[in-house]
Amino acid sequence: MIIELNSEDKALNIQQEISFFNQSSDTLTSIVLNDWNNGYSNKNTPLAKRFSDEFYRGFHLAKEEERGSTKNLTVSDSNLSIISWERTEKNPDLIVVKLKEKLLPNQKVILQLTYITKIPSDKFTKYGYGKDGEMNLKNWFLTPARYENHDFIRNNNNNLDDIANAVSDFDIDLKIPKNLEITSDLNNSLTPKNEVFSNYKLSGNNRTDFSLFIEPKSTFIIYKNSATEVLTNLKENKVSAVQKAIIVDRVMNYANNLIGKYPHEKIIVSQTDYERNPFYGLNQLPSFLSPFSDEFIFEIKFLKTYLNSYLKNSLRLDPRKDNWIYDGIQVYAMMKYIDENYPNTKMFGSVSKFRLLKSYNLTNLDFNEQYSYFYMLMARKNLDQPLGNPKNSLIKFNEQIASKYRAGLSLIYLDDYLDHNIVNSSIRQFYTQNKEKQTSRDDFETILKSNSNKDINWFFKTIINSRDIIDYKFSTVSRTQDSITFSVKSKTGVLVPVPVYGIKKGEIIFKKWLDIPEIDSSFTIERKSVDKIVLNYKNEVPEYNLRNNWKSLKSFYPNNRPIKFNFMKDLEDPYYNQILYVPSLSYNLYDGLSPGLRLHNKTILDKPFTFDINPSYSTKTNNFSGSGSLAINQNYRNSRLYNVRYSLSSSYFHYAPDASYLRINPMVLLRIREENFRDNRKQAILLRQVLVNKEKSSILLTNSKENYSVFDAKYFNSKTEVTNHFGFTSDLQISSEFGKISGELEYRKLFENNLQINLRMYAGSFLYNKTDSDFYSFALDRPTDYLFDYNYYGRSEKAGLFSQQFILAEGGFKSKLAAPYANQWITTVNGSFNIWNWIEIYGDVGVVKNKFQNGKFVYDSGIRLNLVTDYFELFFPVYSNNGWEIGQNNYNEKIRFLVTLSPKTLINIFNRKWF
Repeated sequence: MIIELNSEDKALNIQQEISFFNQSSDTLTSIVLNDWNNGYSNKNTPLAKRFSDEFYRGFHLAKEEERGSTKNLTVSDSNLSIISWERTEKNPDLIVVKLKEKLLPNQKVILQLTYITKIPSDKFTKYGYGKDGEMNLKNWFLTPARYENHDFIRNNNNNLDDIANAVSDFDIDLKIPKNLEITSDLNNSLTPKNEVFSNYKLSGNNRTDFSLFIEPKSTFIIYKNSATEVLTNLKENKVSAVQKAIIVDRVMNYANNLIGKYPHEKIIVSQTDYERNPFYGLNQLPSFLSPFSDEFIFEIKFLKTYLNSYLKNSLRLDPRKDNWIYDGIQVYAMMKYIDENYPNTKMFGSVSKFRLLKSYNLTNLDFNEQYSYFYMLMARKNLDQPLGNPKNSLIKFNEQIASKYRAGLSLIYLDDYLDHNIVNSSIRQFYTQNKEKQTSRDDFETILKSNSNKDINWFFKTIINSRDIIDYKFSTVSRTQDSITFSVKSKTGVLVPVPVYGIKKGEIIFKKWLDIPEIDSSFTIERKSVDKIVLNYKNEVPEYNLRNNWKSLKSFYPNNRPIKFNFMKDLEDPYYNQILYVPSLSYNLYDGLSPGLRLHNKTILDKPFTFDINPSYSTKTNNFSGSGSLAINQNYRNSRLYNVRYSLSSSYFHYAPDASYLRINPMVLLRIREENFRDNRKQAILLRQVLVNKEKSSILLTNSKENYSVFDAKYFNSKTEVTNHFGFTSDLQISSEFGKISGELEYRKLFENNLQINLRMYAGSFLYNKTDSDFYSFALDRPTDYLFDYNYYGRSEKAGLFSQQFILAEGGFKSKLAAPYANQWITTVNGSFNIWNWIEIYGDVGVVKNKFQNGKFVYDSGIRLNLVTDYFELFFPVYSNNGWEIGQNNYNEKIRFLVTLSPKTLINIFNRKWF
């Protein structure tokens, strides 16, 4: 390539020659080129859709000049005769070059290309141009795609760093303004500068990609040892240059010894690469709270990023289809490194030394034990995916954390089972093979099987290519003074090898691996004074539930786990029944501030059975209040109906200054998902019976019953992403006094001109209505909430600030009109669109129909300040059936507000990006 940088336009003018050798046994009529930079060209590319799926708005809202593209492409042959090419709408980041003549095996063709690469802003993916003129270039040029199984691999750019390029030799002439410097892992030399430009020559052989940084002044520091030259700009200012050099040298030698010699002369370990794939845990805490030394943090960051670059630049795999091998070797190597260099380090570092925190399982875990908990977090949510799945099919949390860690754990598991030498030697053998030819997961599997003296088909079938749950327990255990007799059972029917440990006062006395044919067999072994036998004690096997893995030999009660109380939150501890206690504080107008103590067993991992009891003290009524719930979760692994939750909840608070209510709510929730876990469509069916017992209020004069029961059945169906949202809800309510049915449609669209429109339609009708009050009627602007579902701060207020609280339900009107209820049927449409950032115009129209009256047409309009959606919003009425509301008296009492104090709302905003 001959490249000239136009720094003002953030573009590269490129002349390129590709000598393509057909090393396959096939005759080719076309060649596919990866053009991933063009994935940034508009809002409808696969990359743009990926951003939208993961709720990232930045790309959709970006200015046109911030996007990237490949322009003015011409392709010709060695005789400069034009060759046709195409780029389809479905694959805008791929180019198919139509050859004029068939390319036979072992022949080559020369392609001449000229084009302009417009570099995108780095705010989307951290690759591209930055604020100060620097550029971090990634996947910016046209290069032949990997050829495998008689075809080119056609992967779209999904922001996953998994481009499948053919192995190539590079020769590049780069011309940049003289006030800039470059850093690259290619071999490079600087020709004499002239007054305007600097010219660099870069070269490298047998590579699938390379890194190129252009900066006003290079931020990279060079470290050398006898094997490789490392260039890094990892940030850690508090670590001395000498200490960094020692760490870098230790990591380089470790990787060479464990995996094999790095095949290139240079390797780049950049801050950008680390930020795109950080070590989760270390990156979540501010520096002043860090439980690890600055040297340790730098070492882990460098180790993780170095191994990532090391493997990506060395292994000739399809990085999308065979991603588990990259992740597995990387995490395997990291765990081995910690075992060798920091065997006593805890997951929370120095925090584990605090006496107050000694009882927490979270602080007692070894550093390497955290990996299994990240995987288990997803398994317990029934969101884990097979390790062997393509990288682009994984949900974000699996792709970046859970599957990555489980891949490493799986190799550690296999290594332990095969006695700590087969996996190491197989990795080195596979790494060497990659220097000689293009490889795949089949080659890695073949090497592992050929080196093993045991049958390991189960490893690939169950651990790698399935999401089968592993869960063992002891089926029988008996003991004498000298021996132990036991048998083991798989609760799920999934069979893999599992180790049995004998423990005495926390020390391992013996360990025995049970092979698959031995499961369900009876064993008698020497007791050796052990007081406990434990399956999978060191958590080598990626097991779903460790709570049923041990038997005490001192006593045989059905549940001999002692109770342990912990403050706030903890990880699940399989050897205790944990009860967590948390101070709580709630508020409503009638109870006032209500301090309380929440007792629950909800650890970080989901459990089949949970309880949550929160008694509180009402400072306004001087009485006790509170809430509580019991729930059973049942997951279905191989069904679209993936979770059923049975629960019983109750709450006791005041609904008026002089009256309280008790609500009891038995409920069943059925959750349904698509077969593709990345699909944002979610469905649910909710069935419940709401029983309400209210005290009679002398202040509120209503004809409604104090005691009533309502059966409620709801169906939810929604699909949400940044650019589109569609939701449908239907609701059927049956009681002795009334029966009603309703439906709600929601639609949100973010257009390419960044105008967003929100539409909602609600319709409801009574099936029968024997009541003589509006307590159960459809509400236009403020539902009575007879089921006590909504978090009203002053639910019975008719005037004043608390009556202005807005909750989007039923009619959804913001203005308070003369006809606020419908005891026969109602239909409304709510709409809004933004005029500038978070300022929107809203309008509502509808018809309310009451018995013995004609339907009444209603409407309102105004300004909505959408400061934090569903969390903090303000509504300013302008015009409605009431006339021009702005000029009317007491306008401040017409302003509506939406305020949510529950942290769950913000947590959900975070969760949807990851799960």
